[in-house]
Amino acid sequence: MFLAELFLLPGLHPPTKLRVWSPQREKKLMVSYYAQYSTTPIRQAFKLQASSFKLLKPFQFYEEFHIPAWTFNDEHPPDYGFQSKMLYLYSVCMMKKYHMGAFAFTAALSTSLFTITAFAASADDWSKRSIYQLVTDRFALGNGSTPSCSTNEKKYCGGNWQGIVSQLDYIQEMGFDAIWISPIVENVEGTPSSGDAYHGYWAQDITSLNAHFGNPDDLKNLSSALHERGMYLMVDVVVNHLVAIPTNPSGVWPETFNYSLLQPFGGSDSFHPQCFISDYSNQTNVEQCWLGDATIPLLDIDTENSTVVDIMYNWIKNIVSDYDIDGLRVDTVKHVRQDFWPNFALNAGVYTVGEVFIGNVSYVAPYTRGLDSVLDYPTYFAVYNAFNNGTSGNMSAIADVVTQAQYEYNHGTFYVGSFVENQDNPRLQSTVSDQSIVKNFITWPFINDGIPILYYGQEQGYQGGNDPANREALWLSGFSIDNKPLLTHVKSLNSARKQAISYNSSFLTTKASFIPQSSVSTLAISKPPMLTLLSNGGNSSNATWNIPSSAGLYGGNKTLVDVLTCDTVTTGSDGSLNLTASNGLPKVLMPSEAFNGSGSLCTIGAEGPSSLPVKSNGSFRTVVHVGVEILAAAMWASLIAFVPGTMLL
Repeated sequence: MFLAELFLLPGLHPPTKLRVWSPQREKKLMVSYYAQYSTTPIRQAFKLQASSFKLLKPFQFYEEFHIPAWTFNDEHPPDYGFQSKMLYLYSVCMMKKYHMGAFAFTAALSTSLFTITAFAASADDWSKRSIYQLVTDRFALGNGSTPSCSTNEKKYCGGNWQGIVSQLDYIQEMGFDAIWISPIVENVEGTPSSGDAYHGYWAQDITSLNAHFGNPDDLKNLSSALHERGMYLMVDVVVNHLVAIPTNPSGVWPETFNYSLLQPFGGSDSFHPQCFISDYSNQTNVEQCWLGDATIPLLDIDTENSTVVDIMYNWIKNIVSDYDIDGLRVDTVKHVRQDFWPNFALNAGVYTVGEVFIGNVSYVAPYTRGLDSVLDYPTYFAVYNAFNNGTSGNMSAIADVVTQAQYEYNHGTFYVGSFVENQDNPRLQSTVSDQSIVKNFITWPFINDGIPILYYGQEQGYQGGNDPANREALWLSGFSIDNKPLLTHVKSLNSARKQAISYNSSFLTTKASFIPQSSVSTLAISKPPMLTLLSNGGNSSNATWNIPSSAGLYGGNKTLVDVLTCDTVTTGSDGSLNLTASNGLPKVLMPSEAFNGSGSLCTIGAEGPSSLPVKSNGSFRTVVHVGVEILAAAMWASLIAFVPGTMLL
């Protein structure tokens, strides 16, 4: 048995039991309390009961054991309040009490020297990130093999969580600091007429994991591997339905099912009576009837049933905690009553972004008051139509939709998931081959208010159409990074966004605005320090943009740098700017002073512009870790002197 001695603040009333939290998540590590008071500061000793207790260097204690913002019981709340979850920590160290024959871990806590806020990953935290979405079964295999994979067959191809871990370098080197993976729970098996549930959306037992993707340790290892890199894990979850194969496949309703397979429910009273959605203008029909068809019916979970609601709330709380999940993408949100979602998000305790698959801003907006935000489908449809239809596409429609969403969504569009491709929609290159248009299209998620999401394979130029063609195996690309213009483009966009965040402390809270243009084939978006110029004319076009001095963006004779090329332009003496597209390519401009200092994307010197790499933003976890290391080192000698009979291991 190991002993942890925590030097706590004088006067802090100890609870009878403490639960340890991680910076992201509550951990299932219980600390049983017994106190032995001595001299000031009060010394309390806790027995740590954990099956996987590791011997650590001093500065690793916080990171490995996720020393928490304390969760106090109601009987003895701390003075600073339960909700603040503030951890007062200025060093952690490990010593050996040779006369005891056991290892002792000593943590010094202080309010005066160091304060850490240990929250779960919030919407604000996620707004700094960019997300790489992948289909787990189609991304990579842990054993490094590259089997053939026909999308038309709709079969499992072998991708798994170990495979994701093996290719994190590939993702991170593009500048992404979060990933979104497929649903993780056990899915229905044996559906030959409809293909396998390789996508993860046909859950049958939400208390178990999908063995095709790995075991619990594999998922925990993925989470840990991401966090060690300062990256976040987003998991797709489905609340609306479970799936079972009818036991009387006659097509006559109501069909019969083996409800014992549908865990943790196990009975028909946990589901709405069978009816398939027939009227999308009737919200009750949308919420209480079923998706799917008589062959693969998606049994609609009865979220009006209080017992079912409690099960779902506890399930999401536990799954987030068990696997250190940082965020959730929530499927089929509009098919569940709106007032279910606030407490679901509260129990999840992490950033939640919901799928409301419709192009109507006013319909989508109420869901942003139950979850943190939504995948921005209304803007997606406007963007896709603008670029999929060439010069006949209306670029100004994008500005109209975004402006409406900024007004109607809770928190505006700052927390939305901004995307242009995903597993439910066709890839642009299934219909558009012009690479200038494609580059304009891919630019959009990175330069607006939302959180950028790139669907795997975009960077490799994948061309799959509607589901299932858009769920290709990425390993067939060889994860190549050489001679991949779109991958380079994405990397530059990620770097530019990080540079903008670093340069302008208000970047993430400043609404994007649109400078009117004379042509519906061009778009000018200002989000200081970025000015982005897009067009849909393609590589043979001569699109022009006019930024008048009345826009008030820049002073006279200001040097701007195109982060995609590192070329420079200069505003007129009145601050105006007139530019012509080069082969129809997009431009992302920032003032030259945004590139001063080391680590810039582009640097301006006597010999002209050049490109430099940009380091990814450090995570909260990394910042805390460094702080703990420094302070632990500083306190080491004094702690050894303070506790007699100890020695450094």
